[in-house]
Amino acid sequence: MYRNPTPTVDIVILKENDLLLIRRGREPFRGKWALPGGFIEYGETAEEAAVREAAEETGLTVELEGILGVYSDPNRDPRKHILTVVFVAHPMGGEAKGGDDASEARWFQLDTIDEGVLAFDHGLIVRDLKRWLVSRDTFWSTRTRN
Repeated sequence: MYRNPTPTVDIVILKENDLLLIRRGREPFRGKWALPGGFIEYGETAEEAAVREAAEETGLTVELEGILGVYSDPNRDPRKHILTVVFVAHPMGGEAKGGDDASEARWFQLDTIDEGVLAFDHGLIVRDLKRWLVSRDTFWSTRTRN
């Protein structure tokens, strides 16, 4: 029998310079802030799971913009080895509110997020997001000058 990592998705939902986080309503990390996300269901693509999880946990419909990265440290989740695909998305409709296993959803200014209040390895993901945004902005500003 094979022991394989379990696939999940996390979603970075951006509105200008604000990032949507959810407060976890369940263990592990109950009460901590996290990116919306969850397990990919059998027969579902990672993209479908990201859109579904965003709606279930935040009340928002989202459009996926791209993939920020894949995070697979065997110790990133205390339950078991979890591999996650992190998508970047922007809201298309709905009102941000906690749902499913999220007790709350709130917009945070990206530059003011304290990594100490984040669950799992989401501090690392937020740091990577900041670097990605800078490189994306540099790429687009360079590209539009030509």
